[in-house]
Amino acid sequence: MASGCSELEAAIEVLVRNFYVYAARKGKYDKMNKKEFRKMVTQELQHVLTNTQNKEAANKLIQSLDADEDGKISFDEYWTLIGEIAKKLSTQMALQCQE
Repeated sequence: MASGCSELEAAIEVLVRNFYVYAARKGKYDKMNKKEFRKMVTQELQHVLTNTQNKEAANKLIQSLDADEDGKISFDEYWTLIGEIAKKLSTQMALQCQE
């Protein structure tokens, strides 16, 4: 993206790029396999998700996101995770604003 983009545009670019950084580790760019997804979760989401080091918990998360049941995480499935995390953060922020 061009420099001078807004903070929101930059944040979206980071989220999109993050998917492709991990999906591209095995030379394929369209989906993350389980190992790639677990690595992404442990390295990038350890402060907003619990049990990121727990392989079983990560596998359950993959299963819950894997809408097409192919054992991999597509961009749309990844985006579902990002949306769920954003909803939880939004709820927390709304509660803080009410205090």
